[in-house]
Amino acid sequence: MLSSDGALPHRPRRVLVAGVSGTGKTTLAARIAVLTGGPHTEIDGLFHGPNWVPRPEFADDVRAFIAAESWTTEWQYSAAREVLAERADLLVWLDLPFLRVTLPRVIRRTVRRRVRREELWNGNVEPPFRTLLTNREHIVRWAISTRRNYEERVPLVELQHPHLVVVRLRSQREVEQWLGGALAHAVR
Repeated sequence: MLSSDGALPHRPRRVLVAGVSGTGKTTLAARIAVLTGGPHTEIDGLFHGPNWVPRPEFADDVRAFIAAESWTTEWQYSAAREVLAERADLLVWLDLPFLRVTLPRVIRRTVRRRVRREELWNGNVEPPFRTLLTNREHIVRWAISTRRNYEERVPLVELQHPHLVVVRLRSQREVEQWLGGALAHAVR
């Protein structure tokens, strides 16, 4: 596992971004895609159908976009994690401080989306605030309950897929240093 200042062994072409909900995976994936020149596919948009129902075409859509030579996406959904890891050559793990950074981010994002009634994927909007208390899968509750999952998942995927370079970023400062340093150097 590389740190933010570790040189990448090759130019990344197929990139995964891992981390708990609200940590900034989609934002970072989009930024990486700009630097690597490949498209960014937001995996949530493939997974969620209308009324938050999982799309039956999800697995086929994932297999279709990862067949390309270059892409960036978020590493999530148990139905996709393995095929994504098999094809990727770089996994960037956003392991930011949960209570100080990630939890406030996911709360602010959820409130903003709900107040503005922002359409997310396929007509979905954030549910009413009261569902935080009633729905175990509410995004804020989900972030809290799954916040330690990647501590197990990432080292395991690194063992199972030796071709996969893993970079662990533990602060926003490390993210910026890595984007401007190791990644920028690798894509020149």
